[in-house]
Amino acid sequence: MSKPLSDHDRKKQISVKGLAGVENVADLKKNYNRHLHFTLVKDRNVSTKRDYYFALAHTVRDHLVGRWIRTQQSYYEKDPKRVYYLSLEFYMGRTLQNTMVNLALENACDEAMYQLGLDMEELQEMEEDAGLGNGGLGRLAACFLDSMASLGLAAYGYGIRYEFGIFNQKISSGWQVEEADDWLRYGNPWEKARPEYMRPVHFYGRTEHHPDGVKWVDTQVVLALPYDTPVPGYRNNIVNTMRLWSAKAPCEFNLKDFNVGGYIQAVLDRNLAENISRVLYPNDNFFEGKELRLKQEYFVVAATLQDIIRRFKASKFGSRDIVRTDFSTLPDKVAIQLNDTHPALAIPELMRVLIDEEKLPWDKAWDICIKTCAYTNHTVLPEALERWPIDLFQTLLPRHLEIIYEINRRHLERVSSLYPGDMDRLCRMSLIEEGGQKRVNMAHLCIVGSHAVNGVARIHSDILKATVFKDFYEMDPHKFQNKTNGITPRRWLVMCNPGLAEVIAERIGEDFIRDLDQLKKLRDFVNDEAFIRDIAKVKQENKMKFAVHLEEHYKVKINPNSMFDIQVKRIHEYKRQLLNCLHIITFYNRIKKEPNKQWTPRTIMIGGKAAPGYHTAKMIIRLITAIGEVVNNDPVVGDRLKVIFLENYKVTLAEKAIPAADLSEQISTAGTEASGTGNMKFMLNGALTIGTMDGANVEMAEEAGEDNFFIFGMRVEDVDAMDAKGYNASEYYNHMPELKQAIDQIAGGFFSPKQPDLFKDIVNMLMHHDRFKVFADYQDYIKCQEKVSALYKKPKEWTKKVILNIAGSGKFSSDRTISQYAREIWGVEPTLEKLNQSAVPCDNDVIRSD
Repeated sequence: MSKPLSDHDRKKQISVKGLAGVENVADLKKNYNRHLHFTLVKDRNVSTKRDYYFALAHTVRDHLVGRWIRTQQSYYEKDPKRVYYLSLEFYMGRTLQNTMVNLALENACDEAMYQLGLDMEELQEMEEDAGLGNGGLGRLAACFLDSMASLGLAAYGYGIRYEFGIFNQKISSGWQVEEADDWLRYGNPWEKARPEYMRPVHFYGRTEHHPDGVKWVDTQVVLALPYDTPVPGYRNNIVNTMRLWSAKAPCEFNLKDFNVGGYIQAVLDRNLAENISRVLYPNDNFFEGKELRLKQEYFVVAATLQDIIRRFKASKFGSRDIVRTDFSTLPDKVAIQLNDTHPALAIPELMRVLIDEEKLPWDKAWDICIKTCAYTNHTVLPEALERWPIDLFQTLLPRHLEIIYEINRRHLERVSSLYPGDMDRLCRMSLIEEGGQKRVNMAHLCIVGSHAVNGVARIHSDILKATVFKDFYEMDPHKFQNKTNGITPRRWLVMCNPGLAEVIAERIGEDFIRDLDQLKKLRDFVNDEAFIRDIAKVKQENKMKFAVHLEEHYKVKINPNSMFDIQVKRIHEYKRQLLNCLHIITFYNRIKKEPNKQWTPRTIMIGGKAAPGYHTAKMIIRLITAIGEVVNNDPVVGDRLKVIFLENYKVTLAEKAIPAADLSEQISTAGTEASGTGNMKFMLNGALTIGTMDGANVEMAEEAGEDNFFIFGMRVEDVDAMDAKGYNASEYYNHMPELKQAIDQIAGGFFSPKQPDLFKDIVNMLMHHDRFKVFADYQDYIKCQEKVSALYKKPKEWTKKVILNIAGSGKFSSDRTISQYAREIWGVEPTLEKLNQSAVPCDNDVIRSD
């Protein structure tokens, strides 16, 4: 059980956790007991730990509701331009602690729970992660929502309320096993269903062309039921909305079926409609052309656009009266951001609404569409780019296919007028890919239908302009921008690493939480002995805490004085967990060869999920666990090297692991990682990075100083040159004895004695068709790791580099990213002003929802 806060602790914690006033604590206790009694219908004798968590969640949520309603009212009063962030993923994690941080309630809740005899940490552990995303793209969307609220933007996140989020990963006999993530089974205290805003979404059918326009008829209807989740800004009284759609079957059964006894079947068929929001596709950086996925993509877009247009037409809060009918002002009042190509159908759907329903002429509708929509690209991997088969479109969305054909016809007319006779360019730039199965190229649709196209790190945006979208860049250079990703400092510092946030606040005040650039001031303390000691002490405390967690879960004795060397991200060949494996094996072999040498001890942790159908990724996990089995049980090695595969990596585990890391592995092949955001989280939390010059690593090394980064490996131009001349893995294998030894051990069954050829597919891939050139960077990586080990033996010098990394991480706040989107793409101005608290409605005010 947590102990009460001493005066000293209380003084220390006030700054970032918020003051626990006596009245505040008494109120919280009263409301907590009220919720336990009236909301959960329990008393203390029969309540479970989960009931206690729910009571606390409802108590904290009460503090959001008035602000939430007042925020929406103020948007109707001021009628600002609204931003709609469309994403098929929002990887939110847990909500309770984040809400307490943003409302400055953490200390008061801590104290109230203590006085009630409850342990706050235990209650927080009861909350299910909202795992509605796969990895970086979904977590970025979550960070962006936090920043949009904290910067006072009238913004909405729109997505799907998946009944089953990203699968839970279990490791069984070293293999990944997937289990359904039934995150809603106990209910979700943070969401509010809004059946009054249910919207119909149409599929299938056919089109009829009449003199007065086109009609899409004989469609199947699915209803979209919205669930709203509050998104609080950081201590500014603003609460925005994330609206997630759930699929429901309409009630109109076909009565003919009833007469022949088909009632039961008619009811059962409802499930087919409701499958649309049943499950998140667990693929990261891979396109899977399934009909259900296309249905999901259209479902979220169609429901969202109806909401956007309803809100645009009505002006008064809670009123349904139409006051705006002139759509030429839509781009002044609405910005739609497409998070990758998954919501690309927003473009033809907006055109359909404007032309077919609102009867606008094509040119006017197209002008509105382009000015309203903007597109963010998240990957250059060809297998990740969405290309939907024409025949699937024809069946599912016949009207949209017609619209896409017309967009393409006009687009190609423009291309041929600018580049007469250049047939190759016409082929390359078409929205429709010919050859074999005809497909719609969704990235091309997004570029043509948007006024802004951005990559997510400077190097990534440059690669897009030079390669993937070169033709489009040459034609419309003004469309292309860069918006380097960021992370929210609220969750990724204040919440997950309060000790570090405190040490920083003691030196430079707490304004850095809203303005992360202020961390630059820490450079003045780089030689301050007390500050160096404080930073090292916080890291050691985080490591001790994480070591306890690991020993409980993995039954491996951790040396807390070892270097915590962590690589956590989706398991994918391009992220090169295999390069990390080769270093582990090499280090292991060196210890075995010279057991009496003073090696720098390491605990190497690798975590992440493999897409269920991705064989190589699953084999990589099996290899990591197999290496761990050998290394961790070798008495010669002892505690100088331990290897742990972190099971079921998700937001909540990241919040524990990242503050404890000494070394962050960001080792993708140069030119393949669009940005990365995990790299930024490690940097902000005081880990040093070993990495290639890829994604945001390039800008991180710039900000921290290259001397404070462990950079290795080929640059993008080296990779291009190697592609041109051909990559030959066996050259490296034959010329590097340690590499050869490691590969021979994997191939010969050293790590899988019961199944000697278990890893033959991995060895075969590395030797003969490795797109990501692991061997080419091996030697440089090993040398760089030697530098890491040498520096770690000099704790003071290590910590100075840590301080310079933290001081350089200000650029990587999602507040900076969102300010740039706001000013340079959406045409809105961020503000740090607080919403007037006195205007927050009381319980007896007449209130309506939005």
